[in-house]
Amino acid sequence: MSGMNQNVSLNIKQELALRPKMLQSLKMLALPILELESYIKQELQQNPLLELREEKESEERVETDAEMAENNVPLDDVDNNSEMDETVDEAKKLSEILDQWSEFHYHSGSGSAVDADSERTEPVIRYERSGKEKYLEQLYPLALKDEEMDFITELVDSCDAYGFLPKRFNITALGKRFGLGARRSEELHEIVKSMFPKGITARDISECLMAQLSDKQRDNEIILGMVGEHFEDLIHRRYQKIASFYGVASEVILSYREQISKLDPKPGLRILGNNAAYVYPDVTLKFIDGKYEVIINDSVTPNIIISPRYRAMIHRGYFDRETASFVRERINSAKFLIKSIYMRMKTLDQVSRSIIKHQHDFFYNGSGIIHSLTYSTIAQDVGKSESTISRVVKHKYVETPYGVFAFKDFFTSTAGRDDNFESISRHKVKNHIIRIIDGEDKSKPHSDQELVELLKEEGLNVSRRIVNKYRDEMGILNSRLRKIQR
Repeated sequence: MSGMNQNVSLNIKQELALRPKMLQSLKMLALPILELESYIKQELQQNPLLELREEKESEERVETDAEMAENNVPLDDVDNNSEMDETVDEAKKLSEILDQWSEFHYHSGSGSAVDADSERTEPVIRYERSGKEKYLEQLYPLALKDEEMDFITELVDSCDAYGFLPKRFNITALGKRFGLGARRSEELHEIVKSMFPKGITARDISECLMAQLSDKQRDNEIILGMVGEHFEDLIHRRYQKIASFYGVASEVILSYREQISKLDPKPGLRILGNNAAYVYPDVTLKFIDGKYEVIINDSVTPNIIISPRYRAMIHRGYFDRETASFVRERINSAKFLIKSIYMRMKTLDQVSRSIIKHQHDFFYNGSGIIHSLTYSTIAQDVGKSESTISRVVKHKYVETPYGVFAFKDFFTSTAGRDDNFESISRHKVKNHIIRIIDGEDKSKPHSDQELVELLKEEGLNVSRRIVNKYRDEMGILNSRLRKIQR
């Protein structure tokens, strides 16, 4: 029994020891390039064994043998046992790894060992990101299935400018379209309403404010009732009626009304419009000799070196037992850092190449059409989990011959089916709508229903509602207004 307890205790300790490293690796995978560089510099501050080449190498003064002997232990007292020899060997291997790492960057074009900032003549690129896009990014940590993400996207797209669904909007019916049961559809709807800003996708203002109540307010029967069943009395200022119902003074109701008044009755306004973000691309795709080359934009990591001071100590073997233990710990930490950076680069490279393969029409034909593509497809292609692909994709950007795109721009949900019952993307439908409208008779613009029929003739089967929604998203007026405008 005692042995079993020891094994259990050992397993728990091992799990706890591994977890921070796993979290560190996952965090580095998710970080965009500029944040990764800041993170690496913070890590180097905690590991004196490592430093950046441009910061100290030229000015660092390596101690002489005499100084080393004076500042550490006398040479006669140095522990020259196998543990010390092993530490020295590991440190030398780390030095070789860092040298190979720098060489790899030189030849791969992924970075260079010069000053990182001097490489950036255009440090950032303007990229338009909608508030709705940033709002939906809150879902990424949940690792939802593709059909669940599509359901939520459709739910949010169905809201008006204030963030409300139509009063009789059928959540269950929408979920059914995406293969979701009634219970799961309602669960996802509750998740959306709890995202910031809270209350979006509510069907009325009462439901919207209810979603914004704190846990403490939810525990208060009166506040809950004022936002719920007594909401009509609240908005018509029938405070005495509410007070009589709960058997409290009117002043209590007024104090609760003050709390409720601080809630947001129009949360949708916070995620409207396009907000310009300035980004530095994590990946650059260059079309060379008929094929795409993937360049990982990483200019900090090849500059990581072992501190000249510690390098001298390692080669001379000036270690006491405590110093050797410290150096070994820092070596292991450094190895894991380099391994995590390498895995991030490798995964980014694999995902980039897979996207190019699956969006062949966009990259090689310059069609501008993004075909339906899911995280699951890429995950299967590169042998990673969907959650890993989600981490790689979010908050990262790629520079292409056609401009700068968010990685997630290349993933799109299904807008409908073609004649072969294959999924078609919203990008493809939008491109066809634009082409049809550009070529229409200006005196007799096509109605949305006519657009549906014309798309069907081209093999794209989509609903009138989809056409209406996509036309609005692209800022194209309806047929009546297009005729007046012209």
